[in-house]
Amino acid sequence: MDTSKKNNVYSRTDSSKVNISDDEWRKILPADVYEIAREKGTERPWTSKFENSKEVGTYYCAACGNPLFKSDTKFESGCGWPSFYQPISKSSIIYLADNSHGMTRTEVECGRCKAHLGHVFDDGPPPTGLRYCINGVVLDFEKAQAAEKKYNEGEQKKGE
Repeated sequence: MDTSKKNNVYSRTDSSKVNISDDEWRKILPADVYEIAREKGTERPWTSKFENSKEVGTYYCAACGNPLFKSDTKFESGCGWPSFYQPISKSSIIYLADNSHGMTRTEVECGRCKAHLGHVFDDGPPPTGLRYCINGVVLDFEKAQAAEKKYNEGEQKKGE
């Protein structure tokens, strides 16, 4: 996440809906994230730092911090973008019909801020049979160990 701009809506714990103007988004998001999240762009295939990642942790929306996918639902699809077979929860993702580019597809957006994430297809592995094909630019990632360490530090402070 580009921290040179102050993104006041980014939170990994706040689940309230984010509804701000595109002008506001433009002020707080890096240009590459803005292009995909707000203008429904697509990153070039095989360019995401998450494409071949095997790290254990959680993937979040880079625009608002909403938890989207656990790493144990990530799989190698060969499509050129990070792929997952299941979101963290039903409210993590919004589904929309996408008939652009002469195709019929299902677009997926962040359930909190409506950022464009990618598309979902019905050619994924069990148990869901789905393939969430996601632009890596709109993903943030936190390793499980880092989250556990932060949690443990918080518990220690409570006990003091």
